[in-house]
Parts: sequence; C-alpha cells; structure tokens
Amino acid sequence: MPHRFELIPMPASREPATLLAVDRAVSEIRRGRFVAIRGAGGAAVLALAAEGATASRLSELKSASQSESFLMITARRATVMNLMQAAINPVGLSMSEDLTADIVRDIADPLADASLDSLQITAKEADPFSCDSASVGLAKIARLLPVTVVAPLADPEADDLAAWATRHDILLVDAGDIFQYEQTAARRLTIVSEADVPLLDAHDARMVAFRPVDGGLEHIAIIIGDPAKSSGDPEKEDPVLTRIHSECFTGDLLGSLRCDCGDQLRGAIQEIASAGRGILLYLAQEGRGIGLVNKLRAYTLQDRGFDTLDANEQLGFDADERVYLPAAQMLRQLGFTKVRLMTNNPDKVEAMMRCGVEVSERVAHSFPANEHNEAYLNTKAARFGHQF
Repeated sequence: MPHRFELIPMPASREPATLLAVDRAVSEIRRGRFVAIRGAGGAAVLALAAEGATASRLSELKSASQSESFLMITARRATVMNLMQAAINPVGLSMSEDLTADIVRDIADPLADASLDSLQITAKEADPFSCDSASVGLAKIARLLPVTVVAPLADPEADDLAAWATRHDILLVDAGDIFQYEQTAARRLTIVSEADVPLLDAHDARMVAFRPVDGGLEHIAIIIGDPAKSSGDPEKEDPVLTRIHSECFTGDLLGSLRCDCGDQLRGAIQEIASAGRGILLYLAQEGRGIGLVNKLRAYTLQDRGFDTLDANEQLGFDADERVYLPAAQMLRQLGFTKVRLMTNNPDKVEAMMRCGVEVSERVAHSFPANEHNEAYLNTKAARFGHQF
C-alpha cells in the first residue's frame, strides 16, 4: 500500500553531522567517559557527567586536561542549594578541597542526603553560551542529572584541538551544536514508517513514525479517521482535533495512579474516535522532558514532601523541559497547520502558536482525581496554571 503521507524534501546542510556529533557525545557521557567541548575564541573544556564521576575518572580527567576541575550545575539547582539566588545561566562551583566522587554525588543528587556545611564553595554564574554551560545542556540531552565535572583544557599540545582529541581517543563536540540540538533534531524529523493499527477504541487508526536524520528519539502520530476530510469550504483548511501527549511509561503502560497521563491518553483516543477524525501526537518526552530515571527520582522527592514542580527543581531541572517544535513539524509534514488542541495547559497552546501552528480552540481534557494523584493535579492547577 502506498504511503498516505509523503516526506517533505529537506535542504542539504551540515545539520546531520552536527546532530551525530552530539549523539555520540551523549553516548560517551552516559558510559561514564568525558568529552571535549569546543567553544568560541579557542576555548575548550573536558566534561564528565556527574553520574559517571568515579575516583579513577576524575584522575583521568585531571591528567588529560592538565588543570583542576570544578562542577557545573543549573541555575535551578544553585537556587535550591542556596548557593546563588539570582542566576539565570548554569553556575560553576569551585571547592575548598580536591573534588572527589563523593562530593560530586552529594552536590548532584538531592537524594544523597549529605551535608555540605563543611565545604567552602565558591559559585560563579557562567556565560550562557560557554563550553561550561554547554556541558550542562549535554547532560540534559542525555537524560542524566544536569551536573557535570568540567576541566579547562590546558595541555600545551592541544593547539590543534581536533588532532589532539583524535590522539587521545576523546570525542570532540562543538558547544553551538549542543545548544542547537533540540531545535535541529526537530527540524530534521522525517517519516520513516507507517501502518494501519486498529486500536481498542479506534479501529480506523494509523500510526506514523517520525525520526530525526541522526537516528535519535522517535515520535509517533496516531491518525484516527481521515483528518484531511473537510466539513465545509473546500478552499479552507478545517482545524483538526489534536492531542499532544508526552510519553509516560508509568501512566500509559503500567496504569500508574500517581498521574493522569493514562486517562488522558485513552480518553483522547476515545474522544477523537467519537469525533470521527483527528490526530494524537505521542512525543518521546518522558517526565516533562527529564526522562524516566529522573522522573523516578522526582517521585522519591515527592514522597518526601516536595510537589512535582519543586521536585524537578531540586534535581536541577526547569519545571517543564519539554519542547513542542517536534509536534509542529509533525503536523506540517502531515499537511496540517490549524488545530483544535485538546489540553488543559495554556502554555502548550502558546508554544504551538509560537511554532507556527494556529490553535483555533482549546478543548478541555480533564479526568477525575484519585487519592494518589489529587495533590499532583492540584499542583498542576495552582503552580502550572492548568485549567481543569
């Protein structure tokens, strides 16, 4: 059967190469290895994810860089640790003693329950587009705790950085590619597979898989009925009923009662099926973009008394790390620029409008609370501005 949805040609650029460089760097730091990050003006650092910091790795980092290392944390983490209250950009931390794996862990992970009172810590806000700041962005892309160990590259033989990195078997990535990664990946989404997949509540359903050209995270569009069918003026595009749903392993698959995600997913499919046509975009942005492992850490913090917003910030993340350009790109490739958006979140409406998708109507999409998620839903209303 021929594809229903044709790929939109993309202009040639170096974007695939930059995406691949960041993906390789993500793989390295998730394996506990350090990478070289090149910035403007010849600046360069070696960066190691805090979660990969061991005594041997820290020693290797010092030897390779020939300089002392320090920690980079997000402005959010600096604020909750009372280290710097007015920071906007990532913050560098220098210690009164040698940086050890235990110190790295205690600062990076709020679940470590460690006292840092004995440490003399000097905090300094970094330039927003520096190599140091880029290292924190790389940790976020890797879905790790957003804390890195950074050492300025002071080896006098590193004048030719690319050659030096090759000789030392260290992966080199540009800071600018890290900062632009999410936007670049969204722009480079293409349709890679599609099939009819009858669902329990929507027999006339089709799934279309999107993947960035570097082979990164895939997003899925669930097409129910024929959204392109017009109910009025043939010259006018009718807004399509659309739900943008961020993946939730615990709620969607396991039926977790801590959130309303499973109810929202199944409810959206039922509502679109009842309407006869529409689209559900299933985005690979678990835990509001922080990943499953960090979401479980946030759950533990919630069990200790933090609400869902404060828990994310304790971990060093923004309250919501999601981006919606992938959703807009998916809609455009499917041929739609106007939607009736099923959401309780006005920020999602504004985000889609900024991405060039016209939202003609916000369609309320809420479900009854239970004893396990009542506080969570109250926080969404009171602190995230959700309209139930």
